[in-house]
Amino acid sequence: MLRYLPFLLVLALWIYAFVDCLNTPEEEVRHLPKVVWVIIILLFGEVLVGPVAWLITGRGRRAAAGGPTPSERHRTAAPNWVAPDDNPEFLKSLGKKDDPKSE
Repeated sequence: MLRYLPFLLVLALWIYAFVDCLNTPEEEVRHLPKVVWVIIILLFGEVLVGPVAWLITGRGRRAAAGGPTPSERHRTAAPNWVAPDDNPEFLKSLGKKDDPKSE
């Protein structure tokens, strides 16, 4: 089993780089077009040149000029929906109903 470990690690890195390249928006890809990066990863995956080149130079994970990084985008986004028990307007509307029990 241990002799298959290097092969499995290379395969895992190859798959990770390929999926990461496909999921990266075109605007964040550096140096070459995205299609060329996919071809490089697929052709040179067995010798680790393609996946390592993609991870080091191909993908751009820097923040835009003054903007949040991709991992911070979800933290800074305003929530679109608030649960009813956390919404002050909803809680106020509960007291405004003509409920005979509340009188």
